[in-house]
Amino acid sequence: MGGIDKGLVEIAGRPMIGYVLEALRSQVDCVLINANRNLDRYAALDVEVVSDRLADYQGPLAGIASALSAASTPLVTTVPCDAPLLPTNLVQRLLAPLREADAEIAVVSVERRLQPVFLLMRRSVLAGLQAYLAGGERKIDRWFPTHRWISVDLSDCSDCFINVNSPADAAAVTPRLPPRYPEY
Repeated sequence: MGGIDKGLVEIAGRPMIGYVLEALRSQVDCVLINANRNLDRYAALDVEVVSDRLADYQGPLAGIASALSAASTPLVTTVPCDAPLLPTNLVQRLLAPLREADAEIAVVSVERRLQPVFLLMRRSVLAGLQAYLAGGERKIDRWFPTHRWISVDLSDCSDCFINVNSPADAAAVTPRLPPRYPEY
């Protein structure tokens, strides 16, 4: 995206993070944004902004660890800022399987492929995540097996997990932006 902070890239006159926030706010008690730049612009969205606690941007797990540290709820959902078609019932669809399996982490999968930053997890995984990071590990999909985790197949709404990584992706997703988010 030419070095532009993807959450702030506008699609159809609105920053991508706006679409994500709209879909999430009805599903959770509070929203945190993990960001390491443009902190004031994100804070202007009336959300708490949390920066990585580890220096030198160390990947998505560092951001997840920072969010887990700042969270006050027993469950935490993570989604990327570049998924403007996020379903409005994502948390609900991850929560039931998480509870049924007595898992610590529920990860979205689409057509047998993990979508590793679309997660619902118990905040209690924080200590294990911090130890994993302290050991120099950074691969998110290798962290999952250090906890009780499950994959939740959401292939029925695969378009909801499209990440916008280029201007061409933004143009392709624009006609799909619903006036209101669909329930799947």
